[in-house]
Amino acid sequence: MSALGQSLIGRSVRMLMWLTGLAALGVASWVGVSRYRGTQASGEMPVAQAREGEFLEMIRCRGELRAGRSSQIYAPVVPNLRIAWLAASGETVQKGDPVVRFDSSSIQQQLVQKEAQLQQAQATLDQAIAQTRIDSDKDQSDLEEARYNVEKARLATVGNEFVGRIQAEEARIDLTVAEQKLKVQEANLAVHAAAATRRIAALTRQRDQAQADIDLTKSRMAQMEIQAPLSGVVVFVSNYNQGPLNAKPFKVGDSVYSGMNLAEIPDMSSLAMDAKVEETDRGRIGVGKDVRLRVDALPELTIPGKITQISPLAELSNDYPPTRSFRAYAAIQNADPRLRPGMNGGLDIIIDRLPKAITIPAKAVFTRDGKPVVFVQSGAAYREVPVQLLARNPDEVAVSGIEAGVTVALADPEKQDAQKQGT
Repeated sequence: MSALGQSLIGRSVRMLMWLTGLAALGVASWVGVSRYRGTQASGEMPVAQAREGEFLEMIRCRGELRAGRSSQIYAPVVPNLRIAWLAASGETVQKGDPVVRFDSSSIQQQLVQKEAQLQQAQATLDQAIAQTRIDSDKDQSDLEEARYNVEKARLATVGNEFVGRIQAEEARIDLTVAEQKLKVQEANLAVHAAAATRRIAALTRQRDQAQADIDLTKSRMAQMEIQAPLSGVVVFVSNYNQGPLNAKPFKVGDSVYSGMNLAEIPDMSSLAMDAKVEETDRGRIGVGKDVRLRVDALPELTIPGKITQISPLAELSNDYPPTRSFRAYAAIQNADPRLRPGMNGGLDIIIDRLPKAITIPAKAVFTRDGKPVVFVQSGAAYREVPVQLLARNPDEVAVSGIEAGVTVALADPEKQDAQKQGT
């Protein structure tokens, strides 16, 4: 055999051996993939079952709880106030329950002093009235005596034609003097009455001022306890008397000024979720839409409600790039007692309801050639099944093309196989 023939035979043998090895490798790979997919189906591949039932198409947004109504509590217009007792912050109070009590010892002292001043003023007034009556009776007696003297002197002048000229002139002089004394006594009576009236009026004003001081002190005493104007949760505001860096909620012993804002009581029956709805979703929602509220602090709690108000204007966010959103308010009926204003949460606005829809997780839908597909478990492997999307939620989708109860993969089996083989 020539050298050329031996060379051709050697090349043929090597080619045959290479093809045989390649075929063996392909068979091994196919067997490995088959075994891998079967293993995934048994437990490693994340799966879910398609279920049949009502599907809720929703818009999910975030927000926080706010009270539609609240009442502010202010310090009364009373000087030198010091807090003696406070209700526990965050405590639920009923209308009429005490919320804040101030130290009333100094006002009680003032009340005792004012009452003593009133008693003294009343005694002085009573004494002045009694003295005025005595003086008035004396002046009236003197007036009657002066009138008597005038009449007596007038009678003495009646028989002047029967007496001497000198005696008649004396009688006329006596009458003139008596009349002058009567006028003086009448003037004295008027002056004394006016003086007594002024004195009594001044003492009466002093008495009334003392009584007004007592009434003012009693009204301040009544303001030493502030009661809840409505039922709700007490939230004390920060005290900035020591500066903004040392601001802390009001506590027992703090001095407050008249009219300072001390606390706020939100009306828990007016709780609502204040959520931001993206501008693209504004046209899909409306007042009266059913919602489901979720609170981060209470994940086990789902609260039904309705949209009660939507802001007419969009708000521009401070994010970059800036976005626009609308505010939607959902009222809460029969609020859970654990809810508090300021809690963050989510709001699911129900747009549509699909009865008897096939629902699967959103992760179970994949794209092949621009069309949605799912991978349905078939024995130890998964087969690709095209589906039609009817509605979508952030977590679930409603589809047609598969039956309820089938198991679908939540990950792409081909990618899983490729990753497995790569490792």
